[in-house]
Amino acid sequence: MKEYTSLRNKNRGYLSLDVWKKAVALYKLVCKIVYESNQIDFKLRAQIADAAQSVSANIAEGYSRRSINEYIQHVYIALGSLSETLSRAVALFTANQISQLEFTELDTLHFEVENKLWRLLQSLEKKRDEGTWITKVSDKTRRNPSSTD
Repeated sequence: MKEYTSLRNKNRGYLSLDVWKKAVALYKLVCKIVYESNQIDFKLRAQIADAAQSVSANIAEGYSRRSINEYIQHVYIALGSLSETLSRAVALFTANQISQLEFTELDTLHFEVENKLWRLLQSLEKKRDEGTWITKVSDKTRRNPSSTD
């Protein structure tokens, strides 16, 4: 995957997440498919592109919040946007506005992102439940299990 920026800090850690990279690739694929076709209504193009773009945006926003509960919530929102993306793709396919090949390519990448998001969610929930989530960016101080986020 292409590197977008060489500038790194703890807040930009999501840039190295494979699920975030794949979500960006899904957005790129959605744009390629829907903006090449003259059959798709402008509003529908914007809706599916917005839903697909929301996946990587919510991963990034949740990561940057530093609260485990907010991160988990944003991953759930990303999953919702991902489902919206697939639902719109199915509608476009059944209306013959995208081809079988385009739908299959989109569905395959979507499935990969979906599974990676579920694994991220499981990992985050495990860290929350075990109290091993690092809350401070300044050091490696772990969350106090008795505190609330």
